[in-house]
Amino acid sequence: MKQVIILGASAAGISAGIYLKRAEIDFLIISKDIGGEMLTSGIIENYPGCEVTNGFELTKKFEANLKYYSIEPILDEEAIKIEKNDKIFTVFTQKNTYQSNSLIIATGSKPKTLNIPGEKELKNKGVSYCTVCDGPLFKNKVVAVIGGGNSANEAGIMLSEIAKKVYVITKNEFMKGDKVLIQKLLSKENVELITLGLTQEIIGKEKVEGIKFLDKKENVIKELVVDGVFIHIGMKPNSEFIPKEWNILNEYNEIIVDKFMQTSIPGFFAAGDVTDIPFKQIGIAVGQGITAALSVIKYLRSLE
Repeated sequence: MKQVIILGASAAGISAGIYLKRAEIDFLIISKDIGGEMLTSGIIENYPGCEVTNGFELTKKFEANLKYYSIEPILDEEAIKIEKNDKIFTVFTQKNTYQSNSLIIATGSKPKTLNIPGEKELKNKGVSYCTVCDGPLFKNKVVAVIGGGNSANEAGIMLSEIAKKVYVITKNEFMKGDKVLIQKLLSKENVELITLGLTQEIIGKEKVEGIKFLDKKENVIKELVVDGVFIHIGMKPNSEFIPKEWNILNEYNEIIVDKFMQTSIPGFFAAGDVTDIPFKQIGIAVGQGITAALSVIKYLRSLE
């Protein structure tokens, strides 16, 4: 029995844990891993205190914070169900059951899929959702990046330093996101931007061999020969374990919170990319984690 259980050990969860530790709150952090999607982030140039870093290096710094405060997360476990009876929350993972007076959900999000033929079959056979993880495998090869926002911009830039040729395909009329990233992407000689392109199929038997896309400008199906496909079309929240009858999820399955990171259920807080707060950024998640921790402390005091 703990005062607080934090689900998730990335920017929001770790920040919350640090503040709870400093307040001498009895808590647990339960997570699949440390870092989550932050671990797979590419170049990071907008996080205070780090002029230039990347998701892997920033995750190591966060992990060092945990060790400094002697916080030891329970890893390789994920919540599959949660319940509330009276004022006690019960968290069920695939391995154990835990109880607490309050919860902070900081489970983040995961990549969206295209749901097209060949995507599922060729996953990890040339289809990837993590350029940081798999980009180095495509040195001097031809790859395609699918997406129209900052994650696709970052992927294209990173791959331009590795691959021989990079196609960036977006269904939109132009790339969206930070102008500095777009300009950097378009300055790469080995990057070709394809706008108004709607990816239809990923081709291959044992591995990726190409892609088909609808050229909406000409209304024809075109094909490209590529060795790898990196899909960066957005994220969806990791909130499947939240009971629907609690009515705290919006239409996108994000957890609805107020400015204190509290849901409509007393003692139930959330922070980071799993919430309905706009602008999914590491710095914002850190602030939300801190806010959630301070709010939980206030809530626990109200129970005394």
